[in-house]
Amino acid sequence: MEAVLHLLLLLPLTGFLVSLGVPARREKVLSQVAFWTVGLNLLTAVAFVVFWAIRQSPALDLRDVSIYRSAQFDFFLDFYFDRVSAFYLLTGSFITYLVTIYSRYYMHKESGYKRFFNTILFFYTGFNLTILAGNFETLFIGWEILGLSSFLLIAFYRTRYLPVRNALKVFTIYRIGDVGILLAMWMSHHLWHENVTFLKLHNAELVHEHLQTQHSTGIYISLLILMAAVAKSAQLPFSTWLPRAMEGPTPSSAIFYGSLSVHIGAFLLMRTFPFWEHQTSIRWVIAVLGFLTAAVTSNIARVQSTIKGQVAYSSSAQIGIIFMEIAAGFEILALIHFAGNALLRTYQLLISPSVVTYMIREQFYSFVPVRKVVKSGPLQRIRQAFYLLSLKEFKLESLVFLLFFFPLKKLRAILDFLNFRNLLWFFIPLYLLGFGFAYFETGLTLDFRNDLAVLTSFIALLMVARAYNEKSNKRLAWLLIVMAHFFIDLAVTFNDHFDEKEALVYLGGVIISGMLGYYCLYSVRNLEERRIGLNEFNGLVVRYRWYGFVFLLACLGLAGFPITSTFFGEDLILTHIHQNQILLAFFTAITFIVNGIAVIRIYSRVFLGQQTRSFLHKTDITA
Repeated sequence: MEAVLHLLLLLPLTGFLVSLGVPARREKVLSQVAFWTVGLNLLTAVAFVVFWAIRQSPALDLRDVSIYRSAQFDFFLDFYFDRVSAFYLLTGSFITYLVTIYSRYYMHKESGYKRFFNTILFFYTGFNLTILAGNFETLFIGWEILGLSSFLLIAFYRTRYLPVRNALKVFTIYRIGDVGILLAMWMSHHLWHENVTFLKLHNAELVHEHLQTQHSTGIYISLLILMAAVAKSAQLPFSTWLPRAMEGPTPSSAIFYGSLSVHIGAFLLMRTFPFWEHQTSIRWVIAVLGFLTAAVTSNIARVQSTIKGQVAYSSSAQIGIIFMEIAAGFEILALIHFAGNALLRTYQLLISPSVVTYMIREQFYSFVPVRKVVKSGPLQRIRQAFYLLSLKEFKLESLVFLLFFFPLKKLRAILDFLNFRNLLWFFIPLYLLGFGFAYFETGLTLDFRNDLAVLTSFIALLMVARAYNEKSNKRLAWLLIVMAHFFIDLAVTFNDHFDEKEALVYLGGVIISGMLGYYCLYSVRNLEERRIGLNEFNGLVVRYRWYGFVFLLACLGLAGFPITSTFFGEDLILTHIHQNQILLAFFTAITFIVNGIAVIRIYSRVFLGQQTRSFLHKTDITA
């Protein structure tokens, strides 16, 4: 029976790969591939869940292949199925099937028709992988796929300024959630001394035994999991990204931000519930956060001027209530609430174009102005204050910027020393010197090596911060990101002797992606015969579609996306950071996250958006 889990993953992956080979002009074939892929997966899911329920709903755990194994580390894929997976699988398959049928006609004659269905199938693969994951490592693969497909669908209209800008904002918030997952994985390695599976978390005696002596570690891991769930499910203070994500086509808004992707944070909490259920303080934090989100976003939804904005904030409010239900231990109620909310929001978003048309016609023919009655008094002034706060979305976007991005922006003025000349004549020799000290016995004391590890990781963080703030020189930003990876490798080698084989696993994808990305930037620069800055969106994907595609792959390789060995190399890096080295772990995780934001920012600024120049390209002149 466990083998069916493989089929539920292989069907959408096969459909995605097949759709990549279908020509863009063959709309009918593309829609048929998506239709039959999702339809067969839905039928398989229904049959499997019925058979599983007849067998009295046993928890299934399937340990799969080990991707990388060493003496202290085993990165293996694991799949797990229980009633939480069953609810999410059936709801997700049914909604994706409906949206696929709807999109066949809604997206007709769109220039990105093929790109849309490719991304939907890619998302569906990531969604199934996430909900069927049996450990954090497998879940993180699906988690990353969901983040990338979200970015691609929000930026579907990639020659427009606002969709691209909002896609970059949403991706940035997702990366904040990734910090929580990465650090939770790191601390879990030290708590369990292995890559723990979700099946083991249901062993109450085992969990109690580990947490009895490491209570603070359990609270730390639980808060990190909550941080990831809050960012993914648009809870306070991250709620404002959800309406910004509605810039994509209506079907993608329905499947992503009304129904499935936005509920993944709640899924993460339910999946890890056995770990933190006896931590009363964590349950109270989740419940209070859910209540505040429901109260605040409900008020914001009431003053929205667009249907998508109203639906987005209403969905966020309902997920806040789901968080409260999870904290109270009402798992079945939370699952029913998820399915109902997902189906309702999908319906609302899919009919929103028709509702707008109907309302405009009604307003045109039968509009009657409402007679206003001016009231005064303390209660009215309080209501007006809440109304104004709701209009301004309680300044949540400014709060997120102040807490997470303002420190990076403030570093801009003091990072000018990270230029081409200093990189070539100071930092590369410094790295080579450190390489000699790290990989060869030089008599350095353990404390001094640990201090060097923290300092080196901080230099890597400064490099990605400089790349994030760079406005003019895209190639400098790219080289800084590549060098940051090398300094992270050096920091961990100082700390715990990261050997040559492990370094090759981590840096192999970095080297290939770095060279490929630099070649794309250099080639586009020569073809354009002008300086391409990062202070605006240049929209070069219109002219250089293949360069844009290859550069995106290079960006994903540098960001640690699961297409190169760097993905599990990052997890391997974290296993070499000891439990008491909070500062080193923090610098390393933040470097990984800012690195991902910086590379996607370079891709967006260079290849996406509307072209701003007014002169002809040299190929136009020769033609």
